[in-house]
Amino acid sequence: MRHGKHGEPVGEARRGGIGVRLRTYFLAGVIVAAPVTLTLYIVWRVVDFFDTTVRDWLPTRYNPETYLPFSLPGIGLLVTIGGLVVIGWFAASYLGRLLMRVSENLLHRMPVVRGLYATLKQVFETLFGQSSRSFREVVLVEWPRRDAWSVAFVTGTPPLVVRDAVDADLISLFLPCTPNPTTGYFLMVPRRDVVAIALSVEDAMKLIISGGLVAPPAPAAPPVAAPTPGRALEPAE
Repeated sequence: MRHGKHGEPVGEARRGGIGVRLRTYFLAGVIVAAPVTLTLYIVWRVVDFFDTTVRDWLPTRYNPETYLPFSLPGIGLLVTIGGLVVIGWFAASYLGRLLMRVSENLLHRMPVVRGLYATLKQVFETLFGQSSRSFREVVLVEWPRRDAWSVAFVTGTPPLVVRDAVDADLISLFLPCTPNPTTGYFLMVPRRDVVAIALSVEDAMKLIISGGLVAPPAPAAPPVAAPTPGRALEPAE
């Protein structure tokens, strides 16, 4: 058996080198292929969901696939987006506002439905309102114990009855879980215990979903409107 200059068998060294290279190539392939594959799969599932849903109630004569020898993926998503735009345009008109008031008056007279409708309406107005600050500010809070920091999102200010009960300036936070950020904890903590950080919502979600594996890039210069890291969050005007 031949030996190298350090005494190790030449055949085993070659086999070890080939194995290491194959392992490196395999991991590189996973790193390249997995994000692309998962992204395409998720996009395909979303598009297929809208296509299937819209196809069930779209009249045949209005379906472009009726006149084509092939299917059009994404037609359901486009129809949904177009429908929402039309609904928004109609709701902004005088007739649409009048119809909305009449519909809301009818819903408010239903004992169970009115509570559900009012809650859902307030949630969507808070999340998608142009003047809303909910889920647009990233902060740090000590959770689940002191000196253990977690990333959270500012959702607003607790009701006055809660603030008066504890006699403190509180702030409402949503603390998402890893790797599923749709679940988490709702916290009402003193504003002085919350630390604002110069981190975008997108980078914060990447950090949470990846469990810290995907760290945001260090900015060359802090944004002008970004809060100063390490300082307690100031009350909203």
